[in-house]
Amino acid sequence: MTMNAHVPATLSAGGQVMAIVPQTFEETMRVSRAVVASGLAPSALIGKKTGDDAAAAVAVCIMSGAELGLKPMVSLRSFTVINGKPALYGDGLINVVRQSGKVALLKTGHEMRDGQMVGYCHAKRNDTGEESRVEFTQAEAERAGLWDNRPTIRKKVWEDNKPIWKEGQPNDAPWYKYPQRMIAWRAAGYCLRELFGDVLGGIRDEFEARDIADADEMRDVTPVSESRPTPPKPPKPPAPPSAKTIDAEPAQDAQPAENEFDLGGYLEEIETALGSATDEASVEEIWTDFDAPATLESEGHADMIDAAFSIKERRLAQLHPMNGG
Repeated sequence: MTMNAHVPATLSAGGQVMAIVPQTFEETMRVSRAVVASGLAPSALIGKKTGDDAAAAVAVCIMSGAELGLKPMVSLRSFTVINGKPALYGDGLINVVRQSGKVALLKTGHEMRDGQMVGYCHAKRNDTGEESRVEFTQAEAERAGLWDNRPTIRKKVWEDNKPIWKEGQPNDAPWYKYPQRMIAWRAAGYCLRELFGDVLGGIRDEFEARDIADADEMRDVTPVSESRPTPPKPPKPPAPPSAKTIDAEPAQDAQPAENEFDLGGYLEEIETALGSATDEASVEEIWTDFDAPATLESEGHADMIDAAFSIKERRLAQLHPMNGG
């Protein structure tokens, strides 16, 4: 009798699916490195970071989510980063509150009222009995520069292996594609932050985080060179006098060397050029022409890249109300 040496192993059915939840920082970093290596790390979270820098950003996201009761992969889907700070997407905010066990009622949605869309969130706590209903209207969205009902816009597309600005492109902005969801989420953000502040632990939703970032940029409209001057460098000791320099003008009156990079002047040039932009598209064109991040890094001023971005974002914020529907 011949025995079959290749009998396939039996497969078990059933079982319970459980998430891998790291218990130590080392375990968190192991999970984070696997996420980065797999390409699942959100670009909004890691930006241009690579290796352990990217893994550290993922680890912080996982730990932030753990404090709110979220599993690691749920945290990665629920968080974004705005102006360097973690924030929850609209559905992530709702998910955290629902999982808290403190919700007696939570209902979000939208309705039409006098031809205008109105988003709402109605919630109630089961521990204190507190209840709240918050609405966010289409008129409020328009005033905030969020509402955009244009089916086509001007945006950058790739043609002949290069990016160009082109009219008549489909509008893929969330407020155009999903206005019902966006207006309901905005109402939910206001309602749940007020009613469940203890559950959210100070984590803001993406809408409030963007509002704060925009407000910070709008608060200071004076030129960067006046409002946020770069720290002065300590003066260099004067060179010993010589026959050629004894009768020269004082050193402080001398002009910068021809090849010396003028940081203040460069930032002022960017701000002046962006000041002439009339819409978001022209802002992007001017920003691309200056290539500020690469220029500042190559000139040894990488610490001022954020300042350059602030100039751009401030101009966009000034134009933002003009871009509404």
